[in-house]
Amino acid sequence: MASNESSSAVNRPLSLSLRPFILCCFLLLLCCYTVSGDGSAGAPGSMVRRDERTRIAVTEYGEVSAVDVGNGRRGFYHLQFITLEPNALFLPVLLHADMVLYVRTDPQREKLRIHAFFTNPDDDSYEPLIGAYSSVGDLLRGFDRKVLQEAFKAPEELIEEILSATRPPPIIHATAASESKKHIFWEWEARMLKSYLTGAGSIGYNKKKTRAYNVYDADKDFENCNGWSLTVTKKDARSLKHANIGIFLVNLTRGSMMGPHWNPQATEVAIVLHGQGMIRLVCSSSSKESDCKSTRFRVNEGDVFMVRRFYPMAQMSYNNDSFVFMGFSTTTRRNYPQFLAGKSSVLQALGKDVLAASFNVPNTTVDELMAPQADSVILECTSCAEEEERLMEEEIEKEREEEAERRREEEEREREEEEEKRRREEEEREREEEKERQREEEEREREEEKARQREEEERRREEEEERRREEEEEEARRKEEEEKRRREEEEREREKEKEERRREEEEGRRRREEEEEREWEEEERRWREQEEEGQGRREQEEEHRSRRRQEYEREREMRQHEEDRRRRRERAEREQEEARRQEEEMERWQREGEEAVGGG
Repeated sequence: MASNESSSAVNRPLSLSLRPFILCCFLLLLCCYTVSGDGSAGAPGSMVRRDERTRIAVTEYGEVSAVDVGNGRRGFYHLQFITLEPNALFLPVLLHADMVLYVRTDPQREKLRIHAFFTNPDDDSYEPLIGAYSSVGDLLRGFDRKVLQEAFKAPEELIEEILSATRPPPIIHATAASESKKHIFWEWEARMLKSYLTGAGSIGYNKKKTRAYNVYDADKDFENCNGWSLTVTKKDARSLKHANIGIFLVNLTRGSMMGPHWNPQATEVAIVLHGQGMIRLVCSSSSKESDCKSTRFRVNEGDVFMVRRFYPMAQMSYNNDSFVFMGFSTTTRRNYPQFLAGKSSVLQALGKDVLAASFNVPNTTVDELMAPQADSVILECTSCAEEEERLMEEEIEKEREEEAERRREEEEREREEEEEKRRREEEEREREEEKERQREEEEREREEEKARQREEEERRREEEEERRREEEEEEARRKEEEEKRRREEEEREREKEKEERRREEEEGRRRREEEEEREWEEEERRWREQEEEGQGRREQEEEHRSRRRQEYEREREMRQHEEDRRRRRERAEREQEEARRQEEEMERWQREGEEAVGGG
């Protein structure tokens, strides 16, 4: 049996490696309330296997692992399992929660095993990010060197050595401090810790409060040939007075059972210390089965299981070994579990008629139910655990079959849904293809209509362009004719002006000739008169007259030549004007042709 393992080692003298640990665990008791988002509100209990623990720290000198068990109220219970090798030291820590330790010792085992339970009083609050505890070394590393030097009246080099040292793991090897410097260091650290814990303004140092309690010194609440059980409350251990937590220990012999019962005061969180067993939890609520379901499970050494308040349960041992488990209850008052079977059954308090009406059976059936069992609390139950395991395996197999059937049905439903989905997709695809064909046909018709409209628009545009060109050509011809008429008119005006000038010149010339003729005739007359006056002068006058005639002829020839040259010049000017007009007309035609080509 596992009863050889006990917590009595706590009362024996402690080694150096354990003293700082116990000192911190029982002096620095703080309160916390930790909230989690995955509490199982509908389950009567839960179980965490040993291999499901979370490792917090692992060194060659020991390890710390933890589990969080949901309490059903969106919170959890936090447990830690500490294993120390020989000569190992768990470094001092500052607790952020009340902690209750169960120290397991065994003369045949060299390792020290500790189960720690962190409680959650309802009248305090806690920030879950800071964890259950923090290293004492981290408390000092947050202060400046000057502050620590003045606070502890320690030399500067010692403070520097502490602050600059590499942060150690939580569990280290504790060797004898043979070197003087190391001895001074450990001595100063112990003095510093004692000063921190017991100094003015800090929490008090209460030896009675931190005194260890050997659970095997407690009187057993019940014992018979099938096993025994005991509980430790604040009346038994003063250290539990403010922790709001109790401790229980149950030892079931082979083929025994802790009878069906429920706890009216507390939730229980248990750890299997030895052997293996079956746990049966019953959901007696009238709520829907999906919200609360009865369960059974097998537990082995090191597993943790939790049973919530008011839920009926039974723990059974196998025929081949005893079943020992200890745990923590969420109250320090006496729990008074209510048993359903045996001599101490709560059903005894009810009348036979009431029980018969409750079970809807005859009174004789109730007599047969309540009479045979002479034992109470811990009952003989040969092969009960095996039968529960068989039922559990059948349930598991049934659940697997149901799950397989659900999977098959789900797969069949998924196939049907997939086929229906494919059918809908095919129909949708056909509809989409039909819509696409309609859209393409409509698009083609729209394109053809647009093409016809473009052709019609192009035709109208070409007709409009042709009409515009014709109008422009007509306008150009009209302007050309007007320009031509204008030029002809101007030419006629110029010819008229020239003719007028010629007439004027001819008239002037004629007048000059007539004047000259008159002058000549007058001169002839004077000559004849003079000839009559004297023949002597005739020759002279003849010669003068001949010269005058020659001069006249020369002047007339010169005037004729000048007239011819003027006429030639005017004819050249008319030819140049006609060439310029034709060139302008050609340029205008070219420009109109280019504009017509550009507009088309």
